[in-house]
Amino acid sequence: MEDSGHQFDVIIVGAGVMGSSTAYQTAKRGQKTLLLEQFDFLHHCGSSHGESRTIRATYPEDYYYSLVMESYKLWQQAEAQIGYKVYFKANQFDIGPSDDNILHAIIDNCRKHSIPHEVLNWSQVTEKFSGRFNIPENWLGVTSEFGGVIKPTKAVSMFQTLALQKGAILRDNMEVVDIKKDEDRQGILVFTANGEKFWCKKCVVTVGAWMKKLVKTVNGLELPIQPMEANVCYWRIKEGNEAAYAIGSNFPTFASFGDPYIYGTPSLEYPGLIKIAMHRGDPCDPDKRPWGSGVALDALKQWVEGRFKGIVDSSEPVAKQSCMYSMTPDEDYVIDFLGGEFETDVVIGGGFSGHGFKISPAIGRILADLVLKGEANGVELKHFRIARFKENPKGNLKEF
Repeated sequence: MEDSGHQFDVIIVGAGVMGSSTAYQTAKRGQKTLLLEQFDFLHHCGSSHGESRTIRATYPEDYYYSLVMESYKLWQQAEAQIGYKVYFKANQFDIGPSDDNILHAIIDNCRKHSIPHEVLNWSQVTEKFSGRFNIPENWLGVTSEFGGVIKPTKAVSMFQTLALQKGAILRDNMEVVDIKKDEDRQGILVFTANGEKFWCKKCVVTVGAWMKKLVKTVNGLELPIQPMEANVCYWRIKEGNEAAYAIGSNFPTFASFGDPYIYGTPSLEYPGLIKIAMHRGDPCDPDKRPWGSGVALDALKQWVEGRFKGIVDSSEPVAKQSCMYSMTPDEDYVIDFLGGEFETDVVIGGGFSGHGFKISPAIGRILADLVLKGEANGVELKHFRIARFKENPKGNLKEF
């Protein structure tokens, strides 16, 4: 039998924001928790680092609303415990062609959930933002108070610190290479590349872009989760206009639907620069990624020039950063029991498709519920089950 230092109630594999949030949830429930990370903590190789992420309640899919609203509360509760801010409030502004299905689904969901919002035509947008934001005449804009910016690296550190305070053990540079069922002791064995072996009653796997590789090793299941390298750009605001685009100035986080699909944040992390990027990525092997070599900027430059009319310099971004997406075909998450011989003892959370960070506090709660209780309250998991890919192998479940 292993020594007690290698025995746990719950082991969480992967210490990005999802794993760190889950470790906090299991540790605060009194579970002896081990959080393992293959790289250094707070590394830049995955999906949970960087300077900012947006949070918004205006999803076209109805089933994300409750998760976002729960996460707003959980972000603020975690901030109160740690003593510093990771969430900065802003309004959200969604725009697109007036016949865009996604935009109309967002408006429908705002009405359904009584989200305070305004639908604006092009002239009203120009008036509301005093010329700081422009849309074509055949576009609409939708404003909502439920927006904001989250500081990702700071947020991951927050959850890890809170987990540590609740008694969790945190180990980095511990690459997990296999997970096996321990039939003799009715538990789970977790094997690392350096030869260490850990035993636990339950296990949660949140390894981001490495999910497909690890799950295939563990039980042969080939999840349709494609690692992709995404790139973020920062653009210079014309001198004298910096304050008008800063966080707290009433300038919003925003999403522009259609082709290309673009999002951005007010100026926060780099004074005088505004974050504007495309919601896309290039397929890659997470262990052999090109680190940004495939960035295509022509469409993004045209969009910046069209929306900001020279107030933001569209000639070239001042800075570029890359991170990983883990894309499913339908862009919905994968939250489920691994099944097979593991039954309900191993839970996986992945495939967050470039829009999971904002909901990570709720995801941590859900993963903890699943692994400890076998069910999660307050969420309809049918949208996130592995079985949906078997029912529709292409995974094209959305109508828009």
